[in-house]
Amino acid sequence: MKKPSAANSASKPPEEFTFFLDRSLGRHTVAAALREAGVKLLVHDDLFPQTATDVQWLSEAGKNHWLVLTKDERIRYRVAEIAALRKAGVKAFVLTARKDLTGQEMAEVLVKALPRIRRLASSQPPPFIAKVGRDSSVTLLQI
Repeated sequence: MKKPSAANSASKPPEEFTFFLDRSLGRHTVAAALREAGVKLLVHDDLFPQTATDVQWLSEAGKNHWLVLTKDERIRYRVAEIAALRKAGVKAFVLTARKDLTGQEMAEVLVKALPRIRRLASSQPPPFIAKVGRDSSVTLLQI
């Protein structure tokens, strides 16, 4: 029987992330697809009232080290949200190709992007915002 190499035995398992799905992505179709793909997922409406501000849930996301998934492209331009994101150390991923995508199509884009999302989340210190394109590309943005 072959012994495992030192390189293999020393490698650490990939970091397990908890994802937070903003209400802008709904609570059913995208959530179900991500869970089916093995994602540990929290959904906005299961934790916060509809009246919760972005600043409130961004603060919680950072405090709990959740990876934020949203389709609110304007979040990176709002002063209060950027301040909350920076202060809380949030790692956020914004689906930018959302205008004409169905819930199922958004789910497919995000599931396909998961390896890239995890890679960036593992290598990039918070806070940051990255965009997820229609082709499931993931690009770090300046904030």
